[in-house]
Amino acid sequence: MRDDRVWPVLTAAEMTHTFRRLGGIARLTLASAVVVGAVAGTAATASQAAPAPTLLIEGAGEGHGVGMSQDGALGLARHGFAYQAILAHYYTGTALGHAPAKAVIRVLVGNRVLRVPLERYVRGVVAAEMPSSWPLPALEAQAVASRTYALTSHAGGSRFDVYSDTRSQVYEGVAAETSRTNQAVAATANQIVTYAGRPAITYFFASSGGVTESIQNSFLGSQPEPWLVGVSDPYESGTSAWRASLRFADAASRLRGLVKGSFRGIEVLRRGVSPRILAALVLGSRGTTPVAGPELAARFGLASTWAYFSVRRGTAVTREPDRSGHAAPGSPPPTPAPPPVPAPAPPVPAAQGGGAQAPSPAVSASTAGGVPAR
Repeated sequence: MRDDRVWPVLTAAEMTHTFRRLGGIARLTLASAVVVGAVAGTAATASQAAPAPTLLIEGAGEGHGVGMSQDGALGLARHGFAYQAILAHYYTGTALGHAPAKAVIRVLVGNRVLRVPLERYVRGVVAAEMPSSWPLPALEAQAVASRTYALTSHAGGSRFDVYSDTRSQVYEGVAAETSRTNQAVAATANQIVTYAGRPAITYFFASSGGVTESIQNSFLGSQPEPWLVGVSDPYESGTSAWRASLRFADAASRLRGLVKGSFRGIEVLRRGVSPRILAALVLGSRGTTPVAGPELAARFGLASTWAYFSVRRGTAVTREPDRSGHAAPGSPPPTPAPPPVPAPAPPVPAAQGGGAQAPSPAVSASTAGGVPAR
């Protein structure tokens, strides 16, 4: 292509000046590039050096915390308590009465509803809920609690009484029975827990962490019940403490729909008689969202709502805000009631007619057994 532009003719001096000027600009451009590259490199290094924050969770117990702790019952039995004293400790103000004659329990097994005589049903539950090697008083307490629960639970409304799994209490039938668990059932035959002369629903669970919980603080929306209040559980095995950790990204994923902006942590607002969480806030960069303790535990897959939160950034760990007034982990647990004193086993009163059932707590599904004791 023809170029008709007129190019200036430079003298030698002018050419030297121009090349020097161009060289200076080139050096300036190169220097700027070096500075920009250095800044970018520093930012990248800082980003690599700062690990993503991690949510640390410390907790105790396994299950909802209401009623009898199976692990605690084991401890009480090992310290010489009879089953009557164990039941009286966990179910405040109760006595022992009798089940109605020829009672039958409707058990949902798969898609079938089985009608099982009460005592046969209890034999299939105790063997599934507690190791047969445990002391007899613990097995006997389980037998009475399971028998009472079956009579007072209305998990399936008019269709059935109980599920055969942990939504109620685990029932495995004749195949699970052992001589020792059957012995415990026979020793307590037809006995149930009563309050003010009426059968009292007897929730139980695996492990309390040292303190049980009042029903209205665990089954949110339930009415308080005088026999289902938090009590100390001093003879647990001490193995129920647990820890968990989640990267912030994983925590935010599990809290989907509750995080406003970027996840920043958890602030606890209220706790129950024990340190179990009633209410908390999910902290986000764009605001906070209230969450109930049971939902928080379910979202994070925790063993119980007894939980404390911290955040680890690198080697630094900071405690999350907690306005509940409960002591931080490492402090002795609260003791709302002293442990029972061993006493001679009281006689079981004469049959009281049975059949009258205590009001059922306002929960959508029964959650008595949780995880069978180990």
